[in-house]
Amino acid sequence: MKEKPNSIRTYDAEGFRRRASCLCFRDKTEQEILLVTSSKDREKYVVPGGGIEPQEEAKATAEREALEEAGVRGDLGRFIGTFENKEKKHRTKVFAFIVTEYLDDWDDKRSMGRSRQWFSFEEAKKRLTHKPIQVTYLELLEKPERIT
Repeated sequence: MKEKPNSIRTYDAEGFRRRASCLCFRDKTEQEILLVTSSKDREKYVVPGGGIEPQEEAKATAEREALEEAGVRGDLGRFIGTFENKEKKHRTKVFAFIVTEYLDDWDDKRSMGRSRQWFSFEEAKKRLTHKPIQVTYLELLEKPERIT
């Protein structure tokens, strides 16, 4: 897990690290999802997300992480759910996010060479198999028309 300078981890009452994440969609149809390359392995993709800072709301964290990691701004939508990773001892609040602006240059592109790519819903699930909890974010959203 990457740590940014001056970041302070926050924990809930049960000792789980507090995180937030965005499922970044191209539009309201939610058929295409923007993923970013992992900070650890540029061949793998992840959902943008990170730690909630002190005095920060989960919604603000989700928007900040989309900007820092994926270089996008947009409209934060509905709350999808809280997902727990017992192994890493963190809980992530996940939100839908409709991308409205793409930056050519952004924090993680400059500092760690991160890139972003659009994937179909099914392809995104395949790309996230190394992150099974992130796959569950997508499975929760599955609609009958997405099932093959």
